[in-house]
Amino acid sequence: FLKQHPHFTEMSAIDFCQGDIRNFDFPKGNFDFIIHTATEPNSHMNRENPLLILDTIAEGTRRVLDFAIQCNASRFLLTSSGAVYGILPPEISHIPENFVGLPHTSLSQSVYSESKRFAELLSYLYHKQYGLETVTARCFSFIGPYMDIDIYYALGNFIRDGLSGDTIKVLGDGSPVRSYLYAADLAIWLWTILLNGKPGRAYNVGSDECINIEQLANRVSACFDKHIDIKIAQKKQTGVSPQRYVPSINRAKEELGLQCRIGLDDAIGKTIKFYQHEK
Repeated sequence: FLKQHPHFTEMSAIDFCQGDIRNFDFPKGNFDFIIHTATEPNSHMNRENPLLILDTIAEGTRRVLDFAIQCNASRFLLTSSGAVYGILPPEISHIPENFVGLPHTSLSQSVYSESKRFAELLSYLYHKQYGLETVTARCFSFIGPYMDIDIYYALGNFIRDGLSGDTIKVLGDGSPVRSYLYAADLAIWLWTILLNGKPGRAYNVGSDECINIEQLANRVSACFDKHIDIKIAQKKQTGVSPQRYVPSINRAKEELGLQCRIGLDDAIGKTIKFYQHEK
């Protein structure tokens, strides 16, 4: 990490601890707050080594919770995922936190979802048994500087294609519905949930502005100075409801006063400018 981001070596306020999240040595001293984000959201690893994903999330969360108790932390933020809801019925446009959906336990690709569900349960049990004020952020989809534009996320791939001047390629039929929260808003949301979220409670984190993948490709294309063509690989199937992955954020708005400050077009434009500058 420090080789890739050497400027962190000059930050005296930050200490780095080397180790595996599942069995790292506890740093000495007391800490007020813990933010636990260590996981393996990697589609290739999901197929090739799902047990490693399960161990990283389940054992890692237990290890960090034990550390929180030892270092007398007062608040603990678990970053979970909207994947815990499983596959949504078509009549639900925005997923509320009280939706009890379940991933399919006989599919290996459910390991990430199930592991995150277990991590949430662990956090809640530590809250009840030890009085640790745990809060959960169920994260959806995001956009911003430093996002990886070379893996399997459609939005990142669209930006990558546009930056190279190539045709933006939609690998499916463009029908899945998503939403995207800008990174600066994400940071505000996570800090707010850590500091002000109700202990033992989960909050969806994301935007509630729906957009399908075909529309998203067109929005990305429009943010470039020159015209970028779009190619959609598959035809839409008639009579089939599109897959949706959009949160209801009413709880975060009403309980914590959170909002989406940066609109999608601005978020795309800011991210494109970041990568243009990086080049």
